[in-house]
Amino acid sequence: MVETTVEKLSPTRVKLAITVPPEDLRPSITSAYGEIAEQVTIPGFRKGKVPPPIIDQRVGRGAVLEQAVNSGLDGFFRQAVQDNDIRPLGRPEADITAWPDAKDFSGDLQVTVEVDVRPEITLPPLDSLTVSVDPLEVTDDDVAQQLDELRGRFGTLSTVDRPATTGDFVQIDLVATIGDEQVDTANAISYEMGSGELIEGIDEALESLTAGESTTFSSTLLGGDHEGEEAEINVTVLAVKERDLPELDDDFAQMASEFDSLDELKDDVRGQVERQKKFAQVSQARDKIADALLAEVDVPVPASLIEDEVHRHLESESRLEDDEHRAEVTEASEKAFRSQLLFDTVAEQEDIRVSQDEFAQYVVQSAQQYGMQPQEFIEALQANNGVQALLGEVARSKAISVLLGRVKVVDTNGEAVDLSDFVVADSPEDVADEETDEPVEVVDEGDAAAASEDEAAAKA
Repeated sequence: MVETTVEKLSPTRVKLAITVPPEDLRPSITSAYGEIAEQVTIPGFRKGKVPPPIIDQRVGRGAVLEQAVNSGLDGFFRQAVQDNDIRPLGRPEADITAWPDAKDFSGDLQVTVEVDVRPEITLPPLDSLTVSVDPLEVTDDDVAQQLDELRGRFGTLSTVDRPATTGDFVQIDLVATIGDEQVDTANAISYEMGSGELIEGIDEALESLTAGESTTFSSTLLGGDHEGEEAEINVTVLAVKERDLPELDDDFAQMASEFDSLDELKDDVRGQVERQKKFAQVSQARDKIADALLAEVDVPVPASLIEDEVHRHLESESRLEDDEHRAEVTEASEKAFRSQLLFDTVAEQEDIRVSQDEFAQYVVQSAQQYGMQPQEFIEALQANNGVQALLGEVARSKAISVLLGRVKVVDTNGEAVDLSDFVVADSPEDVADEETDEPVEVVDEGDAAAASEDEAAAKA
């Protein structure tokens, strides 16, 4: 029987001393003989049919033992983790301290493994927490802004002979130069002044230019072979166009919606704005609850995971030498990871389960985000051992729902905020026959990295 002793090195790291007796290594040895038989070519024997004594003579028992240990090591580690209720977060680092005797495979295999683990977290009473969010107030200006955006979809463009200004659409040519080298060009592209959707500094450069005029400004390239580098951008205005908006009346309401009157359209728009602000309250409450818990609970994080994630993030942006940005990404990654661990703890404490239907719905939604078919998405997950990570995401979503129902949420006016529509309560009868066999409390390194990177990218 495989035996394991556990030494706690820190709140987020343990060392496992795993002892595997000969009888537990025997299946791996048998498998190793079969694998080697498929690989070697020996005259007189077909592939896969080379008997063990011949393999011993031609390849050597030492090679068989090494193959057996390498192939069986992951299973021994997983068994040790399961037997000792250990929740790994990162990749284990293994060191074989004693090998069995290669002559007869006698003697124990002894392995030490160090691995980052999820820390023990003690949550405060959730009912004792109170967070405040912005009040849900829908003003006439909010409705007017939404109506103007709707009018913009039905607007027409007309060429004007005047300098460009915010809100205009300009047709422009762009040429990017680094030193004496022209590195990129774009011809006759359309850009809405003030949208900020092109390149930093473009709005200031275009302001007051008329058709036929050019100017040059410096900016950081956002794509291509020179992404992240500073370049001189020459911009030439080909045309300036202003948007003519339709009149806001009953005719417009009938053209732009299913409503017959402008009043009906306004009522519907007001309802849409109210729903948007309610979702904003939910998002704000989620962040405030996480902040409140983090302020009360010590959540240590493995430094190596954060360092690896920050390196990946900066490398993807070609900004490894940007110390200021590194500090920002590190802070965001740490907070994202700590929040994730908190939500996992809530899921465990509240005994949250993920039903098959919930998991299937999440798969469908995720597949749509990536432009994939659900079956194609789940096959990709399985190929990359990502099913467990996705289960963790679903469980955390349900944990957030629990928090919204347990923590007291008020607005800045002191009024209670009703978030009951966003609280999902499991009924044992509903999920008893649907629960997945997978545990939902485990967070793996890939899942942590994905969450950290999203958070860091959003805030950096």
